[in-house]
Amino acid sequence: MTYDERLQNVSVLGSAGKMGSGILLLTAVEMADRALLPENKGKTFVLNAIDVSDEGLAGLMGYLRVQVRKIAEKKTVWLRKMYADREDLIENFDIIDEYIFDVMNIVRPTTALEAAYRSNLVFEAVNENRALKVKLLSQIKQNNPNDVWFFTNTSSVPIHLIDEEAGLDGKVIGFHFYNPPAVQRLVELIKTDNTKPEVVDFALEYAKNLKKVVVPSNDFAGFIGNGHFMRDGLHGIKEAQRLVEEKNIPLTQAIYMIDKITRDYLIRPMGIFQLMDYVGIDVMQFILNVMNPFIEDEDLHSDLLDTMMDQGVKGGQYSSGAQKDGFFKYEKGKPVAVWDIDKKEYIDIDTFKADADKMLGDLPESAVAWKSTLRMKNKDEVFTKFFNDLKQMNTLGAEIAIRYGKRSKEIAEKLVSDKVANNHDDVNTVMLTGFYHAYGPVNNYFD
Repeated sequence: MTYDERLQNVSVLGSAGKMGSGILLLTAVEMADRALLPENKGKTFVLNAIDVSDEGLAGLMGYLRVQVRKIAEKKTVWLRKMYADREDLIENFDIIDEYIFDVMNIVRPTTALEAAYRSNLVFEAVNENRALKVKLLSQIKQNNPNDVWFFTNTSSVPIHLIDEEAGLDGKVIGFHFYNPPAVQRLVELIKTDNTKPEVVDFALEYAKNLKKVVVPSNDFAGFIGNGHFMRDGLHGIKEAQRLVEEKNIPLTQAIYMIDKITRDYLIRPMGIFQLMDYVGIDVMQFILNVMNPFIEDEDLHSDLLDTMMDQGVKGGQYSSGAQKDGFFKYEKGKPVAVWDIDKKEYIDIDTFKADADKMLGDLPESAVAWKSTLRMKNKDEVFTKFFNDLKQMNTLGAEIAIRYGKRSKEIAEKLVSDKVANNHDDVNTVMLTGFYHAYGPVNNYFD
């Protein structure tokens, strides 16, 4: 079966979710583009958008229409070539409208899993529940007479377990998009010893057509991205608790301080607690629970996350993309208060900000904001100067930042020594591309 034949009937499970909707959008556009090629004229392409929520599917179709228009507007020159035989399509807006129609016409929203029984390729983007993934994929495998392949978007469950427990005969691969899939360039590709070579070849071609950066990860729970982020987050929590014990300050203030350090001192796009809110406290706890049984020399668990969950503070995002409250309360996307687990209410940051900033101390004059580094050509020189200056400072903020940077590097190096990642460059690429860090964790800045 050729690449195009494989794409003639595809299903996305969990298509109305945050990840599934992005995967569906990318796949719908790729399928529509293949359908427009001269050699595929007259061939039918079907993309089943499968989800348990009718409401979610209705919202999905509106999302697709808006996003496809944006995509079409960026490639009108190519579309004009593809529609060259259509004399009725004269203006750009005619061509754009026709392309939107063609893409939307491929997508078939449904709540019926049975739609996947005819597919050649199935993307799985349901939640990080191993039993659910196995149940759905095994049901499709048993009822699908085709040579169906499976791409799972899991960010934590070992692929070989899904393969073995669902009886997929090596026709499954981990294809972990980063959030949001339509924007993020990174994909972690996870194969097992049993994965068919032709599945890998197709995955690489599909990723290339989507212009994704592919980083291979070995088949260990959490893979590279969550392997680093989960441990990095746990370290942030421990540093906050350490401040409470050593400086006798409230946990709310400590959370603010560690978040500020990981953002401003480590030059990241957001602090570690804000990032945990973005991912979702519930998601983080779930992934840690998935990973922990497979890790022999560490306990990947946090009582603080358990407490937050018990109190119903989960973070994450609304369907609109707006940030839900978690460790922080947000107004117009900015943290304005911190959750107090004792009082069970948010405490305004302004009530302690001045004292907290004073405790941390000033940043050196060589400090740079993350955003200013995006187009910087002499990053290494700038970062070397900044972190060397930071090491010379006798302030609480500098001390914690250097310790945090060293821990981040240790985590990355352990992913390589544990054979989760093949090399340090792969870990750096994941953190640079998938998490938008200004520099990779394996560096000389914290030696």
